[in-house]
Amino acid sequence: MAERPANPAPARTASIDDTAVRPRPARTPRPRPAGRPAGEERNAAPSRRAPSSGRASATAAAPAAAVRRARLRLTRVDPWSVMKTAFLLSIAFGVVTIVSVFMVWSVLSAAGVWDSVNSTVQDVVGGQDASNFDIEDYLGTGRVLGFTMLVSVVDVVLLTAMATLGAFLYNMAAQLLGGIEVTLSEDS
Repeated sequence: MAERPANPAPARTASIDDTAVRPRPARTPRPRPAGRPAGEERNAAPSRRAPSSGRASATAAAPAAAVRRARLRLTRVDPWSVMKTAFLLSIAFGVVTIVSVFMVWSVLSAAGVWDSVNSTVQDVVGGQDASNFDIEDYLGTGRVLGFTMLVSVVDVVLLTAMATLGAFLYNMAAQLLGGIEVTLSEDS
């Protein structure tokens, strides 16, 4: 069996000054010699690492533990993307508002709150006029949901317009002042 030649490239040891992680070059697959199973190829391959002393391994671990940081400045926000995002989020907020109002009014109706209010008004006012009073004529589920839908549509329009206007205002302020500075760091 022919042995593989040792790697002619010298082994690189990390120094303390290395702070950036460098990408490894892509490996090309080696053809497997005939008659050798796949499991033996991995075990029979010679080690590519150069023998290292205790000092070299300590310096090699130091760059891996260093956290890279980048200071970036947000100088422009795209108003079109802000408008699309604000529109979708305000629609979601409107749907949540409508569903929550419907749930609250259904729970109040099931708990008998409206009947209790009707009987309280009849006791306080008294007479024949109070017997015809029904709170659901004024605060019924249909009326409340209609009002909630109207408010939700107005909110969608206003929130979308305000967010888009905010993006334009931010872009003008960033041209004058330089924008918001953000520091990003890698997870260790």
